[in-house]
Amino acid sequence: MIAFNEICKEIIYTDNYQKMKNYRHHGNVSCYKHSIRVAYLCYKYYMKKKPNYDIYEFIKGALLHDYYLYDWHNKGEGHRLHGFRHPKFALKNAKRDYVVTELMEDIILHHMFPLVPTLPRSKAAFIVSIMDKKAGFYDYKRKKKRV
Repeated sequence: MIAFNEICKEIIYTDNYQKMKNYRHHGNVSCYKHSIRVAYLCYKYYMKKKPNYDIYEFIKGALLHDYYLYDWHNKGEGHRLHGFRHPKFALKNAKRDYVVTELMEDIILHHMFPLVPTLPRSKAAFIVSIMDKKAGFYDYKRKKKRV
Protein backbone atom coordinates (compact mmCIF):
# COMPACT_ATOMS: atom_id res chain seq x y z
CA MET A 1 0.00 0.00 0.00
CA ILE A 2 1.37 3.40 -1.01
CA ALA A 3 1.23 6.17 1.60
CA PHE A 4 -0.67 9.38 0.84
CA ASN A 5 2.34 11.53 1.81
CA GLU A 6 4.57 9.60 -0.57
CA ILE A 7 2.32 10.48 -3.51
CA CYS A 8 2.01 14.15 -2.51
CA LYS A 9 5.57 15.05 -1.60
CA GLU A 10 6.86 16.03 -5.04
CA ILE A 11 4.08 18.60 -5.38
CA ILE A 12 3.18 19.97 -1.96
CA TYR A 13 6.68 20.98 -0.90
CA THR A 14 7.36 23.17 -3.94
CA ASP A 15 7.47 26.94 -3.45
CA ASN A 16 4.44 27.75 -5.61
CA TYR A 17 2.30 25.07 -3.99
CA GLN A 18 3.24 26.40 -0.57
CA LYS A 19 1.99 29.85 -1.69
CA MET A 20 -1.51 28.37 -1.74
CA LYS A 21 -1.48 28.66 2.05
CA ASN A 22 -1.78 32.44 1.58
CA TYR A 23 -4.98 32.31 -0.49
CA ARG A 24 -8.33 32.02 1.25
CA HIS A 25 -10.53 29.62 -0.66
CA HIS A 26 -13.82 28.60 0.98
CA GLY A 27 -14.85 30.34 4.18
CA ASN A 28 -11.68 30.67 6.23
CA VAL A 29 -9.93 27.64 4.74
CA SER A 30 -6.84 28.16 2.58
CA CYS A 31 -6.63 26.88 -0.96
CA TYR A 32 -3.74 24.67 0.20
CA LYS A 33 -5.76 23.01 2.96
CA HIS A 34 -8.79 22.57 0.71
CA SER A 35 -6.71 20.93 -2.04
CA ILE A 36 -5.02 18.58 0.42
CA ARG A 37 -8.45 17.64 1.80
CA VAL A 38 -9.79 16.88 -1.69
CA ALA A 39 -6.73 14.77 -2.48
CA TYR A 40 -7.03 12.87 0.80
CA LEU A 41 -10.72 12.14 0.23
CA CYS A 42 -9.75 10.83 -3.21
CA TYR A 43 -6.99 8.72 -1.67
CA LYS A 44 -9.44 7.15 0.79
CA TYR A 45 -11.85 6.45 -2.05
CA TYR A 46 -9.09 4.86 -4.13
CA MET A 47 -7.91 2.63 -1.29
CA LYS A 48 -11.44 1.43 -0.63
CA LYS A 49 -12.64 0.93 -4.24
CA LYS A 50 -9.35 0.05 -6.02
CA PRO A 51 -10.43 1.58 -9.37
CA ASN A 52 -8.64 0.91 -12.63
CA TYR A 53 -6.62 4.15 -13.01
CA ASP A 54 -3.27 5.33 -11.75
CA ILE A 55 -3.31 6.45 -8.12
CA TYR A 56 -0.43 8.89 -8.65
CA GLU A 57 -2.18 10.71 -11.50
CA PHE A 58 -5.47 10.66 -9.60
CA ILE A 59 -4.06 12.19 -6.41
CA LYS A 60 -1.79 14.66 -8.21
CA GLY A 61 -4.71 15.84 -10.32
CA ALA A 62 -6.73 16.32 -7.13
CA LEU A 63 -3.87 18.26 -5.54
CA LEU A 64 -3.65 20.57 -8.55
CA HIS A 65 -7.36 21.07 -9.25
CA ASP A 66 -7.31 24.57 -7.68
CA TYR A 67 -3.72 25.53 -8.51
CA TYR A 68 -4.71 28.96 -9.87
CA LEU A 69 -2.42 30.89 -7.46
CA TYR A 70 -4.36 34.07 -6.75
CA ASP A 71 -6.90 35.33 -4.22
CA TRP A 72 -10.21 35.20 -6.06
CA HIS A 73 -11.84 37.29 -3.33
CA ASN A 74 -9.98 40.37 -4.64
CA LYS A 75 -12.54 41.29 -7.27
CA GLY A 76 -10.63 44.37 -8.41
CA GLU A 77 -7.80 42.21 -9.72
CA GLY A 78 -9.66 40.75 -12.69
CA HIS A 79 -10.95 37.57 -11.05
CA ARG A 80 -14.50 37.90 -12.29
CA LEU A 81 -16.31 34.66 -12.97
CA HIS A 82 -13.69 32.77 -10.97
CA GLY A 83 -15.88 29.68 -10.62
CA PHE A 84 -16.05 29.28 -14.38
CA ARG A 85 -12.54 30.37 -15.33
CA HIS A 86 -10.14 29.07 -12.66
CA PRO A 87 -9.80 25.49 -13.97
CA LYS A 88 -8.00 26.85 -17.06
CA PHE A 89 -5.71 29.01 -14.90
CA ALA A 90 -5.00 26.01 -12.65
CA LEU A 91 -4.14 23.85 -15.65
CA LYS A 92 -1.84 26.50 -17.14
CA ASN A 93 0.06 26.81 -13.84
CA ALA A 94 0.19 23.05 -13.34
CA LYS A 95 1.67 22.51 -16.82
CA ARG A 96 4.22 25.22 -16.15
CA ASP A 97 5.38 23.70 -12.85
CA TYR A 98 4.80 19.92 -13.14
CA VAL A 99 4.41 17.09 -15.60
CA VAL A 100 0.67 16.88 -16.30
CA THR A 101 -0.82 13.74 -17.80
CA GLU A 102 -4.04 13.49 -19.81
CA LEU A 103 -5.89 12.16 -16.74
CA MET A 104 -4.62 15.01 -14.56
CA GLU A 105 -5.68 17.52 -17.22
CA ASP A 106 -9.18 16.03 -17.28
CA ILE A 107 -9.35 16.26 -13.47
CA ILE A 108 -8.19 19.87 -13.34
CA LEU A 109 -10.36 21.13 -16.21
CA HIS A 110 -13.57 19.36 -15.19
CA HIS A 111 -13.59 19.49 -11.39
CA MET A 112 -16.22 22.27 -11.44
CA PHE A 113 -18.84 20.08 -13.09
CA PRO A 114 -21.81 20.78 -13.17
CA LEU A 115 -21.16 24.53 -12.69
CA VAL A 116 -19.02 24.35 -15.80
CA PRO A 117 -21.25 22.11 -17.94
CA THR A 118 -18.48 20.16 -19.66
CA LEU A 119 -18.62 16.55 -18.54
CA PRO A 120 -15.50 14.92 -17.10
CA ARG A 121 -14.10 12.42 -19.59
CA SER A 122 -12.96 9.94 -16.93
CA LYS A 123 -14.40 8.39 -13.81
CA ALA A 124 -11.39 9.75 -11.90
CA ALA A 125 -12.26 13.34 -12.88
CA PHE A 126 -15.88 12.76 -11.89
CA ILE A 127 -14.80 11.44 -8.47
CA VAL A 128 -12.54 14.48 -7.90
CA SER A 129 -15.49 16.71 -8.78
CA ILE A 130 -17.60 14.98 -6.13
CA MET A 131 -14.85 15.09 -3.51
CA ASP A 132 -14.30 18.79 -4.26
CA LYS A 133 -17.96 19.47 -3.43
CA LYS A 134 -17.73 17.38 -0.28
CA ALA A 135 -14.57 19.18 0.88
CA GLY A 136 -16.06 22.58 -0.02
CA PHE A 137 -19.10 21.85 2.13
CA TYR A 138 -16.78 20.92 5.00
CA ASP A 139 -14.70 24.08 4.42
CA TYR A 140 -17.72 26.35 4.77
CA LYS A 141 -18.76 24.59 7.96
CA ARG A 142 -15.35 25.43 9.52
CA LYS A 143 -15.54 29.17 10.01
CA LYS A 144 -13.70 29.40 13.34
CA LYS A 145 -10.12 29.96 12.18
CA ARG A 146 -8.04 30.01 9.04
CA VAL A 147 -6.41 26.67 8.34
